[in-house]
Amino acid sequence: MGGAVRAAMLAATAMVLGASAAQAGAFGIREQSTQAQGLAFAGAAAGSGGVSSIFWNPATITMNPGFVAEQNFTFVGLSSEIRPDLGTNPGFARLGGSGDIGQGAVVPAGATSYQLNDRLWLGLSTGAPFGLVTKPRQVWSGEVYARSSRIFSLAINPVIGFKVNEWLSVAAGPNIEYFRLTLRQALPLPGIQPTVYPSSFLKGESWGAGFTAGATLTPRDGTVLGIGYRSSVHHDIDGSIGVPLVALAPLAGQVRSKLNTPDKLSVGLTQAISPVARVDLGFEWDNWSRLGNIGIVSKTLGLPVNSLPLNYKDGYTYSIGAEYDASPNLTLRTGFAYETSPIDFSNRSARLPDGNRYDVSVGASYRWSQQLTLNAAYSHFFLNRSRILSGIGRDYNVSNIAFAGVVDSSADIVSVGFRYVFGAPPVAAPAPLVRKY
Repeated sequence: MGGAVRAAMLAATAMVLGASAAQAGAFGIREQSTQAQGLAFAGAAAGSGGVSSIFWNPATITMNPGFVAEQNFTFVGLSSEIRPDLGTNPGFARLGGSGDIGQGAVVPAGATSYQLNDRLWLGLSTGAPFGLVTKPRQVWSGEVYARSSRIFSLAINPVIGFKVNEWLSVAAGPNIEYFRLTLRQALPLPGIQPTVYPSSFLKGESWGAGFTAGATLTPRDGTVLGIGYRSSVHHDIDGSIGVPLVALAPLAGQVRSKLNTPDKLSVGLTQAISPVARVDLGFEWDNWSRLGNIGIVSKTLGLPVNSLPLNYKDGYTYSIGAEYDASPNLTLRTGFAYETSPIDFSNRSARLPDGNRYDVSVGASYRWSQQLTLNAAYSHFFLNRSRILSGIGRDYNVSNIAFAGVVDSSADIVSVGFRYVFGAPPVAAPAPLVRKY
């Protein structure tokens, strides 16, 4: 391949990808348990999320005698609008704002536990630990930085739990994860007006594996302390880039990249304050800074064509919640959480303009029968108003086109689920000290 053709292909590939093409923001999904959501996920690592708590801490499986299954369905309704601000390229500022980029999505998650004997449990957790769906208007002032973003994941996590004694349980298991992304943005071509720019795309997918581990401590009746860890998963992503015009079609091709998802550390505490009331505390650390700069390599040329300077910071979440057994069959709960986002002004882009958030949640459980318990929860997220700046001198720069934006966002999350007990333990086992369902 001639040097001129190679240089042209590298330049076009870099334009198609753009530094912001794979920027998906803080794309973690915490909505793995209806029960825990009602507490703003306080105490999830200590069992406040029922069987589904094994997502945060697999050792909580030993808190569920017998054969128990849970299924959760969560609707995430994100509302976010980006308005152009002073500093945006005048030729693009006139195109206006993004409209509502939020796209509603249903997130399913499930967990099952089976007690083999008085010491040993087997379990399985399935869900989506990462995800993103945002879609601005096709033509808007930030179109060269984002037209649509989709990230999908699926994690399958079998675990084995061991009850060492009456106050200590441990558990661990592999985490098998599928990851897929599709990102689109406007392709600024010379001689074409911004209102008719075609869209380029980047697609990729991968399977990877990691592990989870954890422990619970019950130092006295009514107190449960849990700590859980989900490792990073390494993904060798095989992907492709595409351009819509026949003249540029030969420049489309296969690319590859390496992505390490953030590892997560969760700590939870549940404390009974009366026979019918409990207080829950939670803390989570997400190692988003692990992502750093992600290189994009052309499989055709064998050369780097770009890098994605995500440069995320670590994320921290602090939560508190309370539960009250209004009757033997009805439990009410509420919670509050504050999360410091891994995204701020230095690394924010139009794909997911995230920021620090406050979570207010309420929920309830109703014990329909000895076998069936129904769960429901609602959360509202308040996000701080934030700003975006892309262009010359910034990490995200496409063709030196300046974009400055102001972001207003919020989210409403509704979750429903159920818990079903298929049978009693195969051997006599003490009932949970705190939870009754």
